[in-house]
Amino acid sequence: MDGERRKILRFIGKGSVLAAFLAQIGAAGRAFFPNVLYEPPSRFKLKRPDDYPDGYTLDEAHRLYVIRQKEAFHVISAICTHLGCNVQWRDTEFDCPCHGSRFRPDGTVISGPAPRPLDWFATTVSPDGFLEVDSGKDVARDFRLVIGGKGQA
Repeated sequence: MDGERRKILRFIGKGSVLAAFLAQIGAAGRAFFPNVLYEPPSRFKLKRPDDYPDGYTLDEAHRLYVIRQKEAFHVISAICTHLGCNVQWRDTEFDCPCHGSRFRPDGTVISGPAPRPLDWFATTVSPDGFLEVDSGKDVARDFRLVIGGKGQA
């Protein structure tokens, strides 16, 4: 009887050591898969300049407005600076439907609660002829990308 009890205790002891060893191996293996937040790239391509009509065009996928004034382009964020809602273009101004912020056509605040203007993003033409936006790089409010006769900046 005493021998049976010792076998069971020995089995439990060895099992505990094995479980602790496997837990350590699992924790060490977990280090190869870090918790990383993958964000979309800040630089991306849009359509060709000729694909945009004059005026304000919403790009829902990237949450921005492409503004074309004849041969000049600029890009304004469609994200309200208050709580991140999508602003809407209403013929003469941007409106935030969630909390009532209003912005001028250049993105400056008309009325809050938005604490700052909408962001303007750097815009270029890629070598293959598409508009290219860098949402990680702000530009001045008077920035315009002027494109010549054949879609070249």
